[in-house]
Amino acid sequence: MNLSREHGRLMRLASGAALATALLLIAAKAFAWWLSGSVSLLAGLTDSLLDAAASLLNLIAVHYALRPADADHRYGHGKAEALAGLGQAVFIAISAVLVGIRGFERLQAPQEITATGIGVAVMLLSLAMTALLLAFQRHVVKVTGSTAIRADSLHYASDLLLNSSILVALLLAAYGWQRADALFGIAIALYIFWSALTIVRESAAVLMDKELPLEISERMMQLALGIPGVLDAHDLRTRMSGTRWFVQLHLDLPASLTLQEAHDLCEAAEFAIRAEFPRAEVLVHADPEQ
Repeated sequence: MNLSREHGRLMRLASGAALATALLLIAAKAFAWWLSGSVSLLAGLTDSLLDAAASLLNLIAVHYALRPADADHRYGHGKAEALAGLGQAVFIAISAVLVGIRGFERLQAPQEITATGIGVAVMLLSLAMTALLLAFQRHVVKVTGSTAIRADSLHYASDLLLNSSILVALLLAAYGWQRADALFGIAIALYIFWSALTIVRESAAVLMDKELPLEISERMMQLALGIPGVLDAHDLRTRMSGTRWFVQLHLDLPASLTLQEAHDLCEAAEFAIRAEFPRAEVLVHADPEQ
């Protein structure tokens, strides 16, 4: 199967699974919160509502990002993923603020939490579903390197902590620790906000054409220098757009080579890099030795 097509299939599956999970958890948490009145469950419900909005945005962005390059977008549409990441960060930050405000209100005026058994059951369901989704998302990120799925994965990783904290708060409330519910809600809000900042940093790095990690660039240089006949390599430039890497470098070649021989060496360097890094689109320029 074509590599880019397989990556696209995995990314669509991951974004669709995230939206389906969020919608199911919204229904379960809304029911449990309506019965219990727990601020921690409200935090989880608010987060799931925003998860659904973020995942819908992600689904649309992934669909657009996977469109092939055209006359107006010669490098493809991959940066739509980074834009979706920024959008997700906004949703997550709003979630953190709303949960934090509600937590402070409940801390000042504690209320008894009822129906904790239903709340605990819902949170166990949430933990199981979130863990399964996160495992699948991380597999997709490992295979495709998708910025959008990585952002989605980051905030569902925070959901795993969120749901664990809510579960602990509900159990403590059942034993009379009513303020624990509000305190956990505030702590969760702070963590969610930190997750939003993490997503902003990663998305901004893609939009600002940040270089690929140094160890990858160094390995690409080694591969180019390993081609027999290549004297030196320099001016390696890299950037990322969606699941694709764009690489440019210059090779120093013997001035006595014919144009065809120089072209063949450039192609050999390109193929060597792409063989190890299939997501890379490589452009090689030949320089005569000085």
